[in-house]
Amino acid sequence: MEVDSGNTAWVIVATALVLFMTPGLALFYGGMVRAKNVLGMLMQNVFAMGLLGVLWALVGFSLAFGNFGDGGWIGNLDFVGLADVGQQAATLASDGGWLELSLTIPFILFAAFQMTFAIITPALITGSTADRLKFSAYAVFIGAWLVLVYAPVAHWVFGGGWLAELGSYDFAGGAVVHINAGAAGLALALLLGRRRNWPDTPMPPHSLPLTLLGTGMLWFGWAGFNAGSALAADGVAAQAIFNTFVAASAAMLGWLLVEKLTDGHPTTLGAASGAVAGLVAITPCAGFVQGLSPIIIGFAAGAVCFVALGIKRVARLDDSLDVVAVHLVGGLLGSLALGLFAQAEVNPASGIPDGLVFGGGAGLFVDQVIAAVAVLVFSFVMTIVIGKVIDLVVGLRVSEEQEEQGLDLSLHLERAYNLD
Repeated sequence: MEVDSGNTAWVIVATALVLFMTPGLALFYGGMVRAKNVLGMLMQNVFAMGLLGVLWALVGFSLAFGNFGDGGWIGNLDFVGLADVGQQAATLASDGGWLELSLTIPFILFAAFQMTFAIITPALITGSTADRLKFSAYAVFIGAWLVLVYAPVAHWVFGGGWLAELGSYDFAGGAVVHINAGAAGLALALLLGRRRNWPDTPMPPHSLPLTLLGTGMLWFGWAGFNAGSALAADGVAAQAIFNTFVAASAAMLGWLLVEKLTDGHPTTLGAASGAVAGLVAITPCAGFVQGLSPIIIGFAAGAVCFVALGIKRVARLDDSLDVVAVHLVGGLLGSLALGLFAQAEVNPASGIPDGLVFGGGAGLFVDQVIAAVAVLVFSFVMTIVIGKVIDLVVGLRVSEEQEEQGLDLSLHLERAYNLD
């Protein structure tokens, strides 16, 4: 395959859009924490752009996409240090020929696009650990998690590993990104324990305008996240970008409707959370569904993810910023919805069969269930192991005094707001 200038231009833009999502996530989360912890949250997200970009170039890309299509558990070291990853197009194919990825963009651009996914996925976890995780522990954790959890899961699905060979599909990261990060967030929240005085003391967001600004940045960047995953400026990308926007819109309506019926008031935080829930749920489906399906998926995600918040309250789980309800539950819903609503005609080159709703039988749905459960269990267990080791070596949680003072001053010697 030769490099196509139009496809290359679009994926360059998409890569920039996805990277833009990480500062958007920082503001989305930053507005939801208390004022004394906002810089701590921003720092964790921005730092991910530094450390994980380097690790991806050194080893992450090779572990995810080396030995492409082997049907196995992890890649090899063929691309360590970006060896043989140049400006030419590349064809990645398995020895058996069952799976092939023929790029019409430079191979180095594909590596850059995938890098932005590898950066934002660990950053998503920070919402579950807000206000109490040591920065030093966080830095070690995300580096280890990229290599030991994200790269293998990316290989399973995106790199032609065992889940791809099984027959599961994930257009832009429902399992690789959202189930993966959501399960890790659940594990870390359990390891860390609850924030001091939670839930007895109210801990409302300190700046919802920041959260809404972050929502807008995420929604904008998600165009690259999903439509960019077509790796071409074509009809699949066009369908994916439409599906992305309309699912987010429907999810916002679904969340606000249930919130109004349940709590009596639609909230700005609900609007923001609902939109993000829809973006999460449509991610695995974006290039495989059409018509009213993205609206149904989005609306269901908004309603279901709002209801999932009740689990946190009942279980007294201090998932500070609702990573489990939005990303784990939303990712599960979207991944399973693909097995119901997929239509082969949307993306015939992918080989995906029709979903159950459109007469394709239960095969795809079963494969999606297997993939979702496998990623959830693997990520949860590995995160527990990594977290336990880090806790023994450097400690995971800040001291009570540091938590009371706030992470901004105690860890970074800075204030977000100097109003005097």
